[in-house]
Amino acid sequence: MKSGEVRAAIDRLGELVQDIPGWSPVDQLYTLFTMVMMSAGTEGDVLELGSWCGRSSAALGLAARLCGNTKVFCVDLFPERDDWHQNADGSYSMTVRVGEEVIRAYHDQTVWKEPFERDIAPLYEKHRGILEIFTQKLSKFGVDDVVFPYRGTLPAFLGGRPSDQKYRLAFIDGDHGYEAVCADILMAQKVLVPGGWICFDDAFTSYDGVDRAINELICASAEFDVRQQMTRKLFIARRRANPGR
Repeated sequence: MKSGEVRAAIDRLGELVQDIPGWSPVDQLYTLFTMVMMSAGTEGDVLELGSWCGRSSAALGLAARLCGNTKVFCVDLFPERDDWHQNADGSYSMTVRVGEEVIRAYHDQTVWKEPFERDIAPLYEKHRGILEIFTQKLSKFGVDDVVFPYRGTLPAFLGGRPSDQKYRLAFIDGDHGYEAVCADILMAQKVLVPGGWICFDDAFTSYDGVDRAINELICASAEFDVRQQMTRKLFIARRRANPGR
């Protein structure tokens, strides 16, 4: 790859913060971009669980394009306006229907009232659903041919993929409840190549379920040999090159 192409992609990362709604800070976007680039010599694609409007997806996609022969698969419920409902305490949860499956999310760790009404509700004033925003933004940044959204759950996505499909990086940013994060880790670990990376948003900030799951299944596991908090809320770990040893 040419140095000019890398510089251009890095410059575009700054645009993501201004153009795509979401909560991933610029230092986290740069870190995810760099991790995809530095793992270019490892087999496998990139898996993202919890993509929202595509802020981090675009960063991963910019790196995947530069690497070549790399795809980014983005799994999200991409909720529509009517999928959200307010709970008795004022917070919000969602119930999404995908085909015949009814999926409940953010019922353990709900979305607090203030950020929902400030950051989420306004998105539906011009768009019916989050997937519409995602598609528009990824097209604008020119990575829609390497980034592929999937509306549904991680088990459904993995169940429909070839059994030999592997990933060198998995970015986990879905439901923040403890049981949900544990399930996501265990499923992602099955398809993560030896030497591959698993990354977490909102780690060791204010989500007890995320922290507990990481401590129990990543930090205390012999399957991982590198564990590091990279930014204020991005935690990464590397699966051992010889897992199980």
